[in-house]
Amino acid sequence: MASASWPPQLKDWVAKCLGQMTDSNRKEAQDELRQVIADAFAAHTLWTTDWNGVQLERFGLLPKPAPTLKRKINDTAPVSKKAKKSSLKQITAGTASLDLNDQAALNRRAERFQREHEIERQKSRNSSLKANVHNNHLFNNSSWNASRSASPFGNSDEPEADPNVIDWDRFTIVGTSREIFKDYLRLTDAPKPETIRPYAVLQETLVQLKKRWREKCSYDWICNQFKSLRQDLTVQRIKNDFTVQVYEIHARMALESNDMVEYNSCQATLKTLYELGIPGKVEEFTGYRILMLLHGRNRSELNLYVGQLTPRQKADPAVRHALDVQRSLSMGNYHALFLLYLNAPNMGAYIMDHFIPRERVKALMVITKAYRTISLSFIQNELGFDDLDSTIKFLEEHKGAHFTNPTSSNSQKIVECKSAATFLGQVYEEKYRKVGIRGAV
Repeated sequence: MASASWPPQLKDWVAKCLGQMTDSNRKEAQDELRQVIADAFAAHTLWTTDWNGVQLERFGLLPKPAPTLKRKINDTAPVSKKAKKSSLKQITAGTASLDLNDQAALNRRAERFQREHEIERQKSRNSSLKANVHNNHLFNNSSWNASRSASPFGNSDEPEADPNVIDWDRFTIVGTSREIFKDYLRLTDAPKPETIRPYAVLQETLVQLKKRWREKCSYDWICNQFKSLRQDLTVQRIKNDFTVQVYEIHARMALESNDMVEYNSCQATLKTLYELGIPGKVEEFTGYRILMLLHGRNRSELNLYVGQLTPRQKADPAVRHALDVQRSLSMGNYHALFLLYLNAPNMGAYIMDHFIPRERVKALMVITKAYRTISLSFIQNELGFDDLDSTIKFLEEHKGAHFTNPTSSNSQKIVECKSAATFLGQVYEEKYRKVGIRGAV
């Protein structure tokens, strides 16, 4: 039998045995090796023997491989001496073809693999070190240096770089532009360093933009500049407290300017940055997010989000206010709702402005069913209107301006509830049954 027809496990075992032989026991071990293989061939167990568990007696005095139970069931009659002698000659010829004396070649091969392994590890370590030094602006501490990336216990246990994973640090750019202001343009190809502002310039840009906003500069221009600023942060992969500050300021400006598209974009990015552990006004924007979910009437996501809040977050005034709004809406307590609207902390009232008209119509539907007539001043105070004129305007827009004394002054007008209730129900179905949120993500 030629060695080419041996099972792979047997070939590995033979190679292992050859590596364990020494000059003193080589001849005896080779004879025993031939005999073990010849016995297995004669018993038809070459492919059923677990060769990993077989060891020559010269090396460990372990028992020779025995046929498995499955093989015994199908075993044939004992082989004759003539057949056994013939098989022994075939095994001897196959074993001789493995170059039993070439122990030096095996050693040289192992040394070559070890050298190649060390070279690959060194290349990976140098590449990682250069990438970290190149991107030291991503950290708040400007004195950060390459030694920070090394393990305090040495580099011997560092994992090898996976060639299938992209090393994004190699593709991170550092801007060189010194322009403070730059118009926003959507990228259509790879960004160029000469068109990107570095970290220090971006910090000065934010200072100037806040100054311009206090000077009542146009929101369209401010928004354009903030989008350009955010783009430069993104392409340079800068994610730190400064990045959070940029998105928080832009989100507040967008709320004040009723730009819900940009606000939702900033809110989505802030959620990701907060989850990375970067500090910021987490509780303030948590309250805003709850109010936005109330606006969209997304009950399932709202319940999931509120259930993840910690007791410390729930104790924050902004979060507590948003949770009180949720409670008043779920209970239909419009009196408490409009008190919360008039006393909203931070910029929560700007978000509530988007669903307060809907809740005013719902409250009017309840009031007009409970009363026959109601004074206009009561509706103003109860539903949180600024003055009587804005109250009448709202009723007219929603077909509820039905008065028993239309010619009287505003302070004396009385709403006729029965006729107003019919139209209020129709308007609610037409305008507020479906919610459309601009820029929702």
